[in-house]
Amino acid sequence: MTEKKETEKTGWNFDNSYARLPKSFFTDLNPTPVSLPKLITLNYPLAAAIGLNAQVLQSNNGAEVFAGNKIPVGALPIAQAYAGHQFGHFTMLGDGRALLLGEQITPIGSRVDIQLKGSGKTPYSRGGDGRAALGPMLREYIISEAMHALGIPTTRSLAVVTTGESVIRETEQPGAILTRVAASHIRVGTFQYAAKWGTVEELRTLADYTLQRHFPESDSSGNRYLFLLQEVIKRQAALISKWQLVGFIHGVMNTDNMTISGETIDYGPCAFMDAYDPATVFSSIDTRGRYAYGNQAHIAAWNLARFAETLLPLLHDNQEQALKLAQDEISNFTELYHRNWIMGMRAKLGIFNEEPQDESLIEDLLSMMQKYHADYTNTFRALTFGKLLDIDFFATTEFDQWHKVWQSRLDRQQETKDSSYKLMRNSNPSIIPRNHRVEEALEAAVEQGDYSVMERLLDVLSRPYAHSVEQEDYSTLPMPSNRPYRTFCGT
Repeated sequence: MTEKKETEKTGWNFDNSYARLPKSFFTDLNPTPVSLPKLITLNYPLAAAIGLNAQVLQSNNGAEVFAGNKIPVGALPIAQAYAGHQFGHFTMLGDGRALLLGEQITPIGSRVDIQLKGSGKTPYSRGGDGRAALGPMLREYIISEAMHALGIPTTRSLAVVTTGESVIRETEQPGAILTRVAASHIRVGTFQYAAKWGTVEELRTLADYTLQRHFPESDSSGNRYLFLLQEVIKRQAALISKWQLVGFIHGVMNTDNMTISGETIDYGPCAFMDAYDPATVFSSIDTRGRYAYGNQAHIAAWNLARFAETLLPLLHDNQEQALKLAQDEISNFTELYHRNWIMGMRAKLGIFNEEPQDESLIEDLLSMMQKYHADYTNTFRALTFGKLLDIDFFATTEFDQWHKVWQSRLDRQQETKDSSYKLMRNSNPSIIPRNHRVEEALEAAVEQGDYSVMERLLDVLSRPYAHSVEQEDYSTLPMPSNRPYRTFCGT
């Protein structure tokens, strides 16, 4: 079978618009071949959704493509250039261990990036080996697919292959490559790169491209670049509120990890919160809590301010007027975020309409949860099903008083109590990727070559609002430990 026929049979349908931008935005580069690629996991539903034949991808040819050993017809591998503020410090970055294989046109005509993560050194590797270890790649696969099932905009994971080679981190670990699917990989950091090292015309070209790709409804008769800023702010306000509503902590909210599309990206030291505490930090490198759970909305606003700065030359010819336009829009983020968050919290409590006292009702509950170290997910799950004896703080006088106020609030609605509890079932997941369960799956896979633990976990995570019996075991908390849970970036 010819390479072209093989590609057609697989379903690859590339059209690489990003590679038509000025050459300063990327470097043409093929992946570095690996010795013995082996397909570990393949996302069948995602493959079908983007027009790929999963049966064909299971073959040795599929493993060769996912490893970067074989380039499908129509693909045009590139390493993207971008910059970013990492923990507040600006630096030049770029794809140091990833390559954009190409842009797949799906059966419904949408465009998605196909990226290989761990595919070898690039001009942006900054001394790194360009490779990835199996554990972090499987972590991204698990968490990104769980986020998708929770209804949170996210990049997704199509496949993971092992390379047959080792990588050295703190220890020797099996190497792997993740195939990531995204609406695009255009980041706040991409605009920072263009603003710092490109010309104004290159910046304008990037902005025009981004508008065409993600915001085609923009009105060319108005201020298109102000519209771009407004839409990115809206998407991030919606995204971060969704993170908060399920207790997700990204762990490394650098500007290069904030997408213009509004998708969650780069699952490094991420994790889900157990006991409710706004100060929760899991990342081993976030020693000062910059990216703690309670700081995520503030950091998002800070990142968006950096994005707005890059657009100043495009917003208005007068610098002062451009700055005022940008500041006015950034000041709207907090209100937009808060509106999304409180609407989501109302749904978690079965509330359909709005009353001024709702915010205090919500804050009182969260305050009690923090005081009594109540589990975030299981608290709302218990409220949803009335299983109040399962959690200790439900027996307190404080909670009893709060519960009466909450029930009175539900009674004032036109909707029935049954409708409220149905809303809660659809808003409160019964299951999240519990950290100890993720670690259990990763240990079995990496240390023992047993992927069945991960497969079972992925299966239950795919239906977080099913509230099924088989999910019960996955909602239990880890055993108490004197050592705080820590995550690592995996680079």
